Amino acid sequence: MSEATSNTTSRREFLKNTGRVAAASALATGISSSLYAGSDNTIRLALVGCGGRGSGAAVDAMNVRGQGPIKLVAMADAFEDRLTSSYKNLKASHANQVDVPDDRKFVGFDAYKKAMDCLRPGDVAIFGTPPAFRWVHFNYAIDKNLNVFMEKPVTVDGPTTKRMIELSKKADAKNLKVGVGLMSRHSRALQELANRVADGEIGDIILMRGYRMHGMVGSFRSMPVAPGQNELFYQIRNFHSFIWASGGNYSDFYIHVIDHLCWMKGSWPVKAQALGGRHYKESPEGVRYVDQNFDTYSVEYTFADGGKFFFDGRTIEGCAPIYASYLHGTKGSAIASNSGDCGLPSAIYKGQSFDNANRVWRSRVPQEEQNPYQNEWNDLIDAIRNDKPYNEAERGAIGSMVTSMGRMAAHTGVEITYDQMLNCPHEMAPGLDKLTWNSPAPLKSDAQGRYPVPQPGIVTDREYA
Repeated sequence: MSEATSNTTSRREFLKNTGRVAAASALATGISSSLYAGSDNTIRLALVGCGGRGSGAAVDAMNVRGQGPIKLVAMADAFEDRLTSSYKNLKASHANQVDVPDDRKFVGFDAYKKAMDCLRPGDVAIFGTPPAFRWVHFNYAIDKNLNVFMEKPVTVDGPTTKRMIELSKKADAKNLKVGVGLMSRHSRALQELANRVADGEIGDIILMRGYRMHGMVGSFRSMPVAPGQNELFYQIRNFHSFIWASGGNYSDFYIHVIDHLCWMKGSWPVKAQALGGRHYKESPEGVRYVDQNFDTYSVEYTFADGGKFFFDGRTIEGCAPIYASYLHGTKGSAIASNSGDCGLPSAIYKGQSFDNANRVWRSRVPQEEQNPYQNEWNDLIDAIRNDKPYNEAERGAIGSMVTSMGRMAAHTGVEITYDQMLNCPHEMAPGLDKLTWNSPAPLKSDAQGRYPVPQPGIVTDREYA
């Protein structure tokens, strides 16, 4: 977590006090009091990206208790139907905290600017769009002196990772608070496990295992784009199918387990080798799906000390589901996530067998802290209200890049190092800050409506030709 600049004046310093003190302080520093909330210490939210994740984040933000008033005041999305549906649901569940009249609902590629323009310095912008747009929106939020919560992943390639790291430094310079939706880091069970592992309770970690195996979820069953349909609209709408938009299913879904196991190790891997393949890519009617994802991934990450982390992912119907993560050390072993991305309980065992007789510790988390999605918002708002150092953007960018490193190793069939991934020049979708509905799509389909897919061993310097 980056250290915040201590002498930067911002709205957060005034949220703890009355409007009178805020106005007086603003006058003393020569900053117009109109930049602050005046007599209102409400933290205002703008939701950019109104799908399930963005809407869920808005709910968690409004569910923060005991830290002052919070309201949603603006919404933005590329698609009007998603904004409308999200507004209806949020208004139904949080009527007193949703104040978004029609003139603060914005649709289109510039909608993010209009929504953030409704905020004041120190308010919070929530980013729930496909990750390809993260750097665009983050840059604008920093210019507007806004705190940020962004969903993961935050990058999909090397160039945007570098860009996000630089933007994180700009946010630090302005003492902005930035949360990233890697909620495992806010699991109280995983936090305690990380401390116990760091204290040597299982010895040196020599092996870690992570799994996410289930049927098709997200937009993996993408049919060819319809004749006359806007191809850019189609790709953003089906963003899980396109590596440029989401990093594909590998980045979008597997990042949680990858991130929290690297946290347990206390370092990032230095290289990855991998394999994977496409197996069942036709609809029941025999129409070939056009997404770029592999159906299976098996990645071996290697750390500087020679330790290994194996991650296996699968999205095939009818196969055995496995969704958990494990640590193996020289003195014992541990279950990190019992089920899902960070499912309770975590546990430590003597030896390498997860038998109850071998268990020496099991997490006990109070009911009110068992939801890591809520915890991350409680922690972010606490940092804003009390001006605590809080910036997860750089760590989120590196975690996203390490995830992409495993994905690229599978897609190319060659070993990919940390430095190679960071410095890979292939920016999959340049110019997203200038996008309009008349812009060409980052990918062009062929005559059959198909898109380029990874070809391991054939295309080895990038993930698709």
